[in-house]
Amino acid sequence: MSLAQSSAAANPSNEAATTRHARNAKFTEFPTQALLPITTRPELVFTHGKGGWLYDHEGKRYLDFIQGWAVNSLGHCHPVMRDALATQGSLLLNPSPAYYNVPMIELADLLAKLSGLGKVFFANSGAEANESAIKLARKWGQLHPNAAGGARYEIITFNNAFHGRTLATMSASGKPGWDKIFAPQVPGFPKAELNDIASVEALIGPDTVAVMLEPIQGEAGVVPATDAFMKALRELTKARGLLLIVDEVQTGCGRTGTLFSHQQNGIVPDIMTLGKGIGGGVPLAAMLCGDEFAVFQPGDQGGTYNGNPLMCAVGLAVMRTVSSPGFLEFVRAQADYLSAGLQHLSSRYGGQGERGAGLLRALLLGRDIGPQLVEAARDMTPDGLLLNSARPNLLRFMPALNVSREEIDQMLSMLDTLLAKHV
Repeated sequence: MSLAQSSAAANPSNEAATTRHARNAKFTEFPTQALLPITTRPELVFTHGKGGWLYDHEGKRYLDFIQGWAVNSLGHCHPVMRDALATQGSLLLNPSPAYYNVPMIELADLLAKLSGLGKVFFANSGAEANESAIKLARKWGQLHPNAAGGARYEIITFNNAFHGRTLATMSASGKPGWDKIFAPQVPGFPKAELNDIASVEALIGPDTVAVMLEPIQGEAGVVPATDAFMKALRELTKARGLLLIVDEVQTGCGRTGTLFSHQQNGIVPDIMTLGKGIGGGVPLAAMLCGDEFAVFQPGDQGGTYNGNPLMCAVGLAVMRTVSSPGFLEFVRAQADYLSAGLQHLSSRYGGQGERGAGLLRALLLGRDIGPQLVEAARDMTPDGLLLNSARPNLLRFMPALNVSREEIDQMLSMLDTLLAKHV
């Protein structure tokens, strides 16, 4: 199977039955009122997916360039994931995190070898992984107090950052307005400016224990930390005895063309978090740290489903695929092709260019039409297109890592049609 193939053919009879049922359903037949409204959803229900495509209750298909917000690293229902779920599902689902299980051990060993960080803690979401990193840093600060003997607990984070939706990770985030939603915030997260090393240094005090950042601020509109800044930050944290925490929930697991984005800067963090793409669509995340920073004691951290064999078996299949020979070279080639196509559209319609790394990219529109383009793309016929507008003046692209040239061309053609109507 070529890397461009998102999945093998689904069972034809099952797919046909699903499609027939979907076409016989009306949106009003679904009891959606039982769901707590946490976002504005369009009136469509997705019934199945295959590779780069999703299908709704009326049988319409959508080219998916969101992929669950960079979650479905191998597209929808990839064979290696289906096989891992089926095989592990017949063996063992959850013996409790109080015991070892084989997929947990094998995935931790693989991640340690791939990252150079010797210890791995599994969680269920990126927010949980980041919460674990915060706890680990604060525990380190208790064991390595300041000159006055006080526990160090402050973690410098960045304006416009996004680290999750728990109270602590929302407080660590620098998303505008989040300091008011569930006030008061968890204290201890002073905010610096990305790519401004002086702003970081100015915040370092006796209570500082770590600096935490995303190599690319995804929710801020795909804003990369520069190579010079990442290198300077690593030097500064080492010189001042601080931990460097790299949040690779969105950028990790091959998304930016290397297994982990920070590898492009030639640095090694003390703590790294992973989520989204590591599970390829199932709830799985991880917090990794160097051996010398593994200071949790029994009872300090845990979780009912953490390291369960079903999710770890899928994660193992995903990471083996992403780290296989030739895969990342393919991602980089597709990224260059997508980047060139987006730049062409930007030049054609008077945009402000494109940016990003690997298959995490943004098209800078130069005007606040992103949300309108998202709706218009979804409503296109006969095929819809799923896009994301992380900021009103841009579109964010997060296709499957095995997206084909044909799918990129189709997306660019559809986007060209949309821009012609809206610019």
